[in-house]
Amino acid sequence: MTNEAALLERAKAYDPEALAELYDRYAPRIYAYIYRRLGDAALAEDLTGELFLRVLRAIRNEQTWRGSFVAWLYRIAHNLVVDHLRQQPALPPLSLSDALVAPEGDPATAVEAILTQERLRTALGLLTPEQQEVLALRFGEGLTARETAQVMQKTTGAVEALQRRALASLRRILVGEER
Repeated sequence: MTNEAALLERAKAYDPEALAELYDRYAPRIYAYIYRRLGDAALAEDLTGELFLRVLRAIRNEQTWRGSFVAWLYRIAHNLVVDHLRQQPALPPLSLSDALVAPEGDPATAVEAILTQERLRTALGLLTPEQQEVLALRFGEGLTARETAQVMQKTTGAVEALQRRALASLRRILVGEER
């Protein structure tokens, strides 16, 4: 039995130390995923906490993961993000003046970095939700195609095709903006 498998078995037995170790091990990754999807640090913290509450409830109700624990966590995170987005009314975009609180360093570099991030965020927002998710998991989280397939409940080939289409669409959007 691997170290992680032993840890997961202890967690299923409601071992507080195992549960704390799982939180310490996976919360930063889940937080980063949610933050990248929503762009709000406080909300990402809240949803990460909610995710681990759901994990505890699932363990208590004996409705835990069947395959990969990590894929199960990302699936819960994805569902939380989708649920949150469904409940939110469309917000007006942040004005440029609100976004330009310059950090230390060269203000021109700070402005350029903010504009580049906004351009990319806007372009990503034009992709389908599935395309956004595959790019977030593959490049944001660094998951393999196989791990991403488990999270998205697709085949590895379907994930790779979706990734290719997402990158091609993103390229078309960004090149179209430059014209």
